[in-house]
Formats: sequence, structure tokens, C-alpha cells
Amino acid sequence: MKYLFLLALVVSQSLCAQRTVIYCGKLIDVNSLSVQKEMSIVVDANKIADIQHGYIQAAPGDHVIDLKNRTVMPGLIDCHVHVEMETSPRSADNKLKLNPADIAFLSLGYVEKTLMAGFTTVRDVGGTGVNISLRNAINRGLVRGPHIYSSGRALTSTGGHMDPTNGYRQDLLGDPGPAEGVVNGPEEGRKAVRMRYKEGSDLIKVAATGGVLSLEKDGTGAQFSEEELKAIVETARDYGMRVAAHAHGAEGIKRAIRAGVNSIEHGTYMDDETIALFKKYGTWYVPTIIAGKSVADSAKKPGYFPEIIAAKAAAVGPLIQNTFGRAYRAGVKIAFGTDAGVYAHGKNWLEFVYMTQAGMPPLEAIQCATLHAAELLGITEKTGTLEKGKWADIVAVEGDPSEDIQAMGKVRFVMKEGVVYKN
Repeated sequence: MKYLFLLALVVSQSLCAQRTVIYCGKLIDVNSLSVQKEMSIVVDANKIADIQHGYIQAAPGDHVIDLKNRTVMPGLIDCHVHVEMETSPRSADNKLKLNPADIAFLSLGYVEKTLMAGFTTVRDVGGTGVNISLRNAINRGLVRGPHIYSSGRALTSTGGHMDPTNGYRQDLLGDPGPAEGVVNGPEEGRKAVRMRYKEGSDLIKVAATGGVLSLEKDGTGAQFSEEELKAIVETARDYGMRVAAHAHGAEGIKRAIRAGVNSIEHGTYMDDETIALFKKYGTWYVPTIIAGKSVADSAKKPGYFPEIIAAKAAAVGPLIQNTFGRAYRAGVKIAFGTDAGVYAHGKNWLEFVYMTQAGMPPLEAIQCATLHAAELLGITEKTGTLEKGKWADIVAVEGDPSEDIQAMGKVRFVMKEGVVYKN
């Protein structure tokens, strides 16, 4: 297996060294929200060198990829994943049993499934720090996976969502601090951001409210003061990092938006005042509809979740799709995100189905997972659209998703930075 993997790397590198011409039967232009027919993409090394109408004549030595019976689009971007974990009835036990090396080996399968599903870039929003090492390994070409932008450890308050000792017995609770992502007060918030920067995080994730899959009784209440959130956001900006805020309840969402976060994740209980703040501040909304549906389904299975989690999952999960529909109709900026890991990795595409069910046209849903997602991450100069000079991150599906969104589950071709991983 070792030699086969090395051979695959050599072949991939050799393909990167030559020019590649891709014939596209249909090509989705996410800028104009249109589907163009009979297009050619020229790839040179890891970048798009040109895009032309018609099937151009390949030069001698060019590598030709025939996707004339496929619909081609930019590599997809999921703005909310957890690359270190995947839901199971053993999740609570795994916190105590798995070593960092165990987490790392499990994560290799998760990120490969994600890449094979057409997601060439993801934003990882919380783990143990293994997520940063995984990102580095992918960037070095040691393992296969999407581009990862990672928050490292997420920030929470004592007893809040993602406090790593929630649910422990009394003598094990301790008092975790900024090193573990638990902060109380503006100064600890600033220190925690600086520690994430030191560890190599790309962004900051903060839990502005309670959550569902944590052993705390309330999944909706605000868990940071506005002053604390402002200190976190201001420090993150000083270090060139953006801030994503997990938030279900309206008050926590409002505090986070006023504090200047870049995105709200989930946003379950947003009200009219919250929607107005989204639009006033230009804050992005990352819905994660599939996560809501998944936890609600799992809550129906006896023993899948501890009782305290099951009750929250049953209450919060079914609401997110309707919240998304209201936000879309109101004109809130939306970027694609799924909370992969809360459901099985590789099924990210189902979010497209749920978005269209709630009223968003298919091409706009794809735009949320390409152009808009790249805007949220601040990487539009690298990816998000198929344009000259950008990464050759290209995927193709069987069928036409503008006519049948189920086609997003039929990814047949994946190229990341000029290397073909699936054809």
C-alpha cells in the first residue's frame, strides 16, 4: 500500500507538471448564476490558466479530461465542519478514551470522504488541536483532504458549550482556562485568542450561547457578555483572524453581531430584530440545516444521546430549516455550512436539498457554497469561482443540479489544485 500511495503521488505530480484541458458539457458560472454549455478549462500546474467557450484544440502533450456529459462547477466549500469527530452513541465516552493519535487516524477518513464529496475547502470550527496538525499534513501533501481553515480549540465560558469538562464528576471538573479554550472576562478572552494564534489557528470560534451536543442544561442562553465578545473580536482582528460565533438564542446572536463577529453559526432562534442586525452589520449566516435534522433524528433513538442532550436536540433541531427560510427571504447574507461530524462526513451535499426545500433556488445554493463561502473565509483571490489565476479546484456531477438538486450527491470528478482525486 505504501508503494501504491507513493506511485499515486508521483503520477499526480507529473499530471500537475503538464497542461490539462478539461472539456465541460455544462459549466456553472456562480457569478452570473447561469449554466454555460460546451466550455473548456485550461489548467497549468495548480492554477486555472484560461476558460474558453467551445471545445478548444488541445496542444501536443496536453492532458485531456472529457467531462462533456457532466456539469462542472468550482470546488465546493463547507464553512462549518468538525474534522476530528463523527457522531455516534459513543461520542461522550470517546472524549475520555481517545488519544490525540487516535483522533488523528480517525480524521484521515473523515477528510477523504469530504474531498470525495466535492468539497475542496472546509472551515473547521473546533477540536482539540489535532485539526491544525491535520491541516498542515494536507498542505504538505502527506495525506489527502481538502484545504482546511481551522480555529483550533473553540472559545467558551466556564460550564458553557464546549467546556471540555462538562459532565465530568466533581473531582475531575477542575478549572480549565484559556489554554483549553475556557475564558472568563475580557483579559482571558484576549489571552485565549493569542494562544490560538500561537498554536497556528486561522480563525477564532466562540460559543456565544449554549449548544445542543454538550452536557449543559440550556442550549439557547447567552454565555458571554458583549464586553467579553468585543475583546475577543478586537484581538482576533489585530492578529488578522476572523471570528465565527456559535449561537442559537436571539440574545446571544445580537451580542455577537454587535461585537463584530464575521459569522453566526446555526442562528436557530433569530427574531426580526436579529435579522435587522445581520443586515445592518453585514454579518454572514451559516445555517447548518442538516445538523438540526440529524440531531433531531438521533434523539428519537433510545440511548443514542444522554437524556440532557436528547431533550435539546428534539427541541432545537427541527427549527433551523424554517429559520434559514426566513433569513433568506429577508436578504441576510448566507454562506454554506453543515456542521459535518454532527452527522456522517461525506453527506454534506444534503444541505443543498434542504436549502432548496426552504425556498432558495439551486444555483443560489451552489453560490453559497462557492463564491459566498470564499467571501466569508476571505479567500476569493484563491477560490470560490472558476476564473483565470485561481486554484484549479474543480468538481463535476452527473446530471444538472439547476434542474435537479439531487445531482449534488452524484459527484463524479474532483480536482484540487490541479491534481485529480476522483474521475
